[in-house]
Amino acid sequence: MISLNDVSLHLAGNAGLVEVLNDISLDVEAGETLGLVGPSGSGKSSLLMLLGGLERATAGAVRVLGQDLGAMNEDALARFRRRHVGVVFQSFHLIPTMTALENVRTPLELAGASDTAARARDELDAVGLGARAGHYPSQLSGGEQQRVAVARAGVMRPDILLADEPTGNLDGTNGRVIMDMLFDLNRRHGTTLVLVTHDGVLAARCRRTIALRDGRICPPDKAAAGAATGAATRSAAGAAATTGPGGGR
Repeated sequence: MISLNDVSLHLAGNAGLVEVLNDISLDVEAGETLGLVGPSGSGKSSLLMLLGGLERATAGAVRVLGQDLGAMNEDALARFRRRHVGVVFQSFHLIPTMTALENVRTPLELAGASDTAARARDELDAVGLGARAGHYPSQLSGGEQQRVAVARAGVMRPDILLADEPTGNLDGTNGRVIMDMLFDLNRRHGTTLVLVTHDGVLAARCRRTIALRDGRICPPDKAAAGAATGAATRSAAGAAATTGPGGGR
């Protein structure tokens, strides 16, 4: 399904070359759920963008569904994404001048699909927003906007769904709703789900989790140690906040 072989991504910055990712080798099976975790700046989102052909590798090979993404021009990549890849962003990225229905309908229109309005409405119904189909993004809450984004990403029944911090801008309740929707797409349609998250609960729902640090995949023992350290830190912080400086409640 997805195969990366010795992939690196280096970008030019004001201070010189930035090594975003180095020597990444990774295979993702069809229908798998994979969580990418790690500290901010570790390269998680950049890796996700490579998988969707939204960034080009500096070195190595990225193959998705048997296609070498590095050999495609921008038009071919756009067609490939339209047919095979759905993306959910942390900041929703809805088109502000379009209604919820029109946002979900857009990928279908671009693909020349039939019955686009009915299919888009069915998808909004599936995420519980059928009654909000005529509302613009500015008239929707953050949780509702992300539901529209999930509907838009799933309406074409993509082979792969990429989600970049999909719950990062949401409260706990809305975050859980979005989690359920993403995993439901995987369950109902066999969609391969790769997501970036700092949310341990969301990562734990994935069949497999990979940790990145400094642009490299961590060995399993270091990834586990990092997770344990992070959990201990959060626990200590929670205890301090509960007891206060005097130790009382």
